[in-house]
Parts: sequence; structure tokens; C-alpha cells
Amino acid sequence: MSQSPNQSAIRNPQSAMASPTILPGAIVGVLGGGQLGRMFAMAARRLGYRVHTLAPEHDTPTGQIADVEINASYDDVDAVRAFAQGVDVVTFEFENVPAAAAAAAEAHAIVRPNGRALAIAQHRLREKTFLADHGLPVAPFARIESDADLSAAMEKVGCPAVLKTAAFGYDGKGQVAIDKADDLVAAWDTLGRREAVLEAFVDLQREISVIGARSASGEWSPFAPIENEHVRHILDVSIAPARIPALTAALAVDITRRVMEALDYVGLLCVEFFITRDGRLLVNEIAPRPHNSGHLTFDACRTSQFEQQLRAICGLPLGSTEMLQPAAMANLLGDLWEGGEPRWAAALAYPEIKLHLYGKSSPRTGRKMGHLTALADSASEAKARVLQARAALKG
Repeated sequence: MSQSPNQSAIRNPQSAMASPTILPGAIVGVLGGGQLGRMFAMAARRLGYRVHTLAPEHDTPTGQIADVEINASYDDVDAVRAFAQGVDVVTFEFENVPAAAAAAAEAHAIVRPNGRALAIAQHRLREKTFLADHGLPVAPFARIESDADLSAAMEKVGCPAVLKTAAFGYDGKGQVAIDKADDLVAAWDTLGRREAVLEAFVDLQREISVIGARSASGEWSPFAPIENEHVRHILDVSIAPARIPALTAALAVDITRRVMEALDYVGLLCVEFFITRDGRLLVNEIAPRPHNSGHLTFDACRTSQFEQQLRAICGLPLGSTEMLQPAAMANLLGDLWEGGEPRWAAALAYPEIKLHLYGKSSPRTGRKMGHLTALADSASEAKARVLQARAALKG
């Protein structure tokens, strides 16, 4: 497939001297131990970098690939400080790192993305306010901190709506649907009366994501929009390229660029979008790290999101994000193991299927254990094939 202008890196030669290049052979530190860090570590090792990781758990997906695995809480500022002193650059595969830990790392190493971007992305109210203040399209929202805020928030947002905790929510956690105004008090009680955001319910046509990379020199490069389907609030299938109008795709890419420039962002970032029934584009969330929807880039693009993250934080030229072939990705959750070990050979009997397992030893319901990727002549055909292969795992 040919590379569209939106997929070409945009270089800023005037700022090329902004930061030194971190060359292969250097040590990259990853805060977080999950599958995103695992695939990042694979990309880094392939380019000749050493990888250190810090996470509370032992034998993590990232730690299995890294040169050094450090087991410590993200709240252990001394451990984070020592970790940063032993590496050349620090990045994240998990955004909910405490502000104190991010600040401790920044005092001793280059940290990309910066602590400000993390602070905004890990708090829904700061995130929504940031987006609205920069003129970016979001659904109506209101802050709830006390009983006095409830009626004013409902009057501003209306029903139906969704009440979400302001901090530390993902995969649908910390959310309650509000069908009528009288439900709001009980919903807030369900969330422990913590600081929350009331958001207007969006009548969806579909969901998409755009992953972009930006280097310290200002070089910027996006991946083409990816179409996403969720089950029980967890990403189930991603399809690329997204089956959306060209103007919608171009607008989504432009909004992603504007978000990254406003944050003075260095690294990889994903912007999740809603497309409404009447065709409007709304920003749902931003994720300051590689994204589940971008896993298919590992097999389908000239440069994966993980290698692009490495290039961006190290000051290397960004790679081509051209898609080699349309693709689809299907998550493999722990539910698949309920009837015993999945039938791996049955899925791999499809020659166009790629299997990625994350090294997690204990499957459980809803836990992301791996994914399948299929390549085909069209996005719809790739989706059909990856779903057939996943069904074959169950027998």
C-alpha cells in the first residue's frame, strides 16, 4: 500500500539540536511491567539497546525480556530514584505512576514523556479540561466533588450520562451508567463518593484511535486511524485501516498532532475518539504510551508503535508507519482458558495469523493474555480471519 501524506514523518530541522541522541548500546528504563513494556523491550533489544524495568511484581512480561528487572512499588521514591540513576532515558508502559515517582526519575534521567503529560492523562478531569481549554472536541462534562455538585452537574450534562472516577480508571472500571437523574446519588455512592466526572452519554457510530509519535526535535509521525470494537468495556478487536471517511481520518490525525504539541510531548501517545451517529468526532481519552489497538502495527507496519516509541524517546529519526497490508487484531483474554489450554495449533493452521503471548502464567477472566493478528487484502477480510482463528482456539 502507498504511504499517505498523513503517515509521513514531519521534520523540524530548526530544532534538531534540541536534545542529544541516545544511541544503541544505551540503557532504556521502563516503568511498568506489562505486555506493552514487553513488546517495547523486544523492539529495543533488536536495535541494540539494553532494557531495565521496574514494577511491583516479579517475573513480569517486560521483565522476561529486559536485561534487569527491579521489583519495587511505584510509591518507593528511593527505588525509582536509584532506577533512574542507572539508565540513560526513562519511559512508561503504565501511566498511573505517582507524580512523586515521576519527579524523582526526572531529577536523575531524561524522562519521556514528561511528568505533566502523565499528570493530565491519569486524571479524567484534568484531561477533559485540558482538551476543552485547547478547543478540542469533547462530550459535555462536569466535576463532582461534593453533594452540592450533583444537581448542577446533572443540569449541565443531562441524561443519559456516565459517571466516572476522576483517577485510575481503565477498561471500564470506575464507571457507572446514569439513565435518569435520580440515579446519580446512588451511582456516586457506588464509586465511593470520590472525585468524579459526569459525562454526557455519546450515541456511537464507532470508536477509533490514532497513535502518534513526536521526538524532542519536533519531528512528528502518525499511524493511520484504527477502528476498535469493545466487549464488556475491554478492547476486543482492532481493524486497520479504520473504515471511516477520509475527512474524518484527517481530522483525527490533526487533533492528535495538536494534543501532542500542546503537551510538548516526546514519545508515543494514543488519542481515543468517538464518532457519533451524526458523524461528529469527539475525543474520549488520551493514553501517554503504546496502546492495545496498536498491537497490530507489530506485524502490519514498516515500523511498529513500539519501535517508534523507542526512536522518539532516543532522538532517532522516526520510522515509516506505512501499512504493508490491511490487518486486524483480536485480544485473547483469560476466559479462553476456562475449558483448558487453548488449541494453539488450530489457530496457527491459518497461515496469515500471527500469535503473540505475553508470558503471563495465571489466566483469569478479563485478563489480557495475548493477541492474534491477521493480514489480508482488506480490513474486513482481516477481521473475519482473525475471528475465525480465535474461535478455533476453543475447538
